[in-house]
Amino acid sequence: MFSAENQNCKALQELVLYFLRERISQNNLKITNLIISNVTNWYIFDGQLFDKLFAQNKKLVAQFKDFEEGKLSVTNTEHFYKKIAEPYIDSILDKLEYTYFDLATYDKILRNNDTVDDSKLIVLYKLLSPEHLLKLSFANDSNTLDKNFYNELLHLIGLTETKEGSKKLIQRPKVGQRHDGSLLENVINQLDSLDKLSRLPNVKQYGDTHEERLFTVGLELCITWVNRILFLKLLEAQLISYHKGDKSYAFLHSGLLHDYDNLNSLFFMVLAKKPDERNDRVKTLFAKVPYLNSSLFEPTELEHQTLFISGLEDDIQLPIISGTVLKDANGKKLTGTHKAIDYFFDFLEAYDFASEGSEEIQEDNKTLINASVLGLIFEKINGYKDGSFYTPSFITMYMCKETIRRAVVQKFNETKGWNCEDFEGLYNKIEDTKEANAIINSVKICDPAVGSGHFLVSALNEMIAIKHDLKVLTDRDGKRLKEYQVDIVNDELIVTDEDGVPFTYNPKNKESQRLQETLFHEKQTIIENCLFGVDINPNSVKICRLRLWIELLKNAYYRNESELETLPNIDINIKCGNSLISRFALDADLKKALKQSKWNIESYKLAVATYRNAESKEQKRDMEVLIADIKGNFRSEIATNDPKKLKLEKLKGQLFNQTQQVGLF
Repeated sequence: MFSAENQNCKALQELVLYFLRERISQNNLKITNLIISNVTNWYIFDGQLFDKLFAQNKKLVAQFKDFEEGKLSVTNTEHFYKKIAEPYIDSILDKLEYTYFDLATYDKILRNNDTVDDSKLIVLYKLLSPEHLLKLSFANDSNTLDKNFYNELLHLIGLTETKEGSKKLIQRPKVGQRHDGSLLENVINQLDSLDKLSRLPNVKQYGDTHEERLFTVGLELCITWVNRILFLKLLEAQLISYHKGDKSYAFLHSGLLHDYDNLNSLFFMVLAKKPDERNDRVKTLFAKVPYLNSSLFEPTELEHQTLFISGLEDDIQLPIISGTVLKDANGKKLTGTHKAIDYFFDFLEAYDFASEGSEEIQEDNKTLINASVLGLIFEKINGYKDGSFYTPSFITMYMCKETIRRAVVQKFNETKGWNCEDFEGLYNKIEDTKEANAIINSVKICDPAVGSGHFLVSALNEMIAIKHDLKVLTDRDGKRLKEYQVDIVNDELIVTDEDGVPFTYNPKNKESQRLQETLFHEKQTIIENCLFGVDINPNSVKICRLRLWIELLKNAYYRNESELETLPNIDINIKCGNSLISRFALDADLKKALKQSKWNIESYKLAVATYRNAESKEQKRDMEVLIADIKGNFRSEIATNDPKKLKLEKLKGQLFNQTQQVGLF
């Protein structure tokens, strides 16, 4: 039998023979894994590794073919094992990797009634799953749209999906099929009846007709509010997980949020205010909801100009969709109508938002909805006019791995004067982990059509995986996280300990706190310094910012027993604009403008850094004014020294002189 101490044994030699017969003789290209087992001890070898070590060795394959065709003087299998396989295996043993587990060690966990240790079964379950052994796609793949969730969410918002040729478009239902209880129709009715569009300074940008403008403004407001609600659903699940399933940390349900006034209070009087600044009413209602300091919970300009969610009508019924996830006590799907706001929160409660970035045994079989699925849904909603183009996870993962790793190698070569060709070369040269982190953090990544932010999220994960692979991922005291393995699986960052057990945050455990803080601040550093995005669609910009905030939320930690680490104002890195059009000429003299400006780049960087981590709204507003002043001054200086403008001014002067000479005006 194969074992760690006795690897080049008959069991492995047999496995090599069987593999070559399948791979060479039968031309079977679909061998995913190979297993040696005596029922309790399992050794799993990757099919690609076997192919590289055995099927691609020309000498071994030639010997195997001679043996199979009876060209050798001895034709029994013992000759192949001892004279062909054994000597070759000896030469590659140091390259032969495998996964081992003893099934007997799980016997007690499987048979006892203790649910606490069930989490240890997760790794075994994954290892023996078809997705792993047969390398199948995951049922809950991050880029797989959950159609039931998507369809019912559209119904609650008040939208419908139609097909036009090869495109799937999101539209407002036809007249006669609209429901006043849906979020969008509720908004449109309020906007129209109160003549809110007249307050908009440039209403024509929202459409050519009154109906188009109502729909565009209404949809933007709906996306803003649904963004906040879904973010809070992820936060709620995170808090419950941190406190070992304590449901008293649940706050996003119809029991508390039975009207839109309370929801508005949650947005602006709870999440946007520190606990000691909240009034007594919200302190009682939302006692365990933390302050987040995020721009997500500040009123938008459109809300100020038109409508807050508190302005919606509360007691409106909404028909329950036929394929609803809602069920009665007997497990039958609900029918009839439901109060719209209660319907929304009951719908969200029927799904699992807690498994994002963590591993848990589910007692109730809820469908997982993660940030990537939400990104795909909003990408589709954003593309309501022209259809959406969502980049699948396997593509963004591949793009990031191939491009960012090359960029990191190039950055080290440029900074240090090295001539490394790959990561192995970098790994052997790096000595100062602090310096290495600074070099990696100097890499800038910009997505000029950022959409839902999917590419930037993949880039964020890849940057952390790069630091781990180069052995420079350290905590805030500079101590390396050598006890943990960091991998990207299915476009998710997975952290496991030495035993392969997935990391889960426990605020009362010092080592768990160290790791959670490290992951949070690494993500914050990379998002603030390395990741940038532009999109012409303002809703896409909001969703991208949301996705990055969610990535930080996954590793939010408690600074003390009740205070959660606040989220930085990362919105400044993601801008709304047209990346195909340059405001200034590519050959504009920036150095001259900088010299003449009363501000410099360092002033701007300091203002941005202060804005990101502003300790109060007043400080944030001051920084907004300062940043606008710096940009305005910089723009003026560039425009003043623009060669095209100077040439135009010269031509105007010449034309004026000529007209004066001939007496023309």
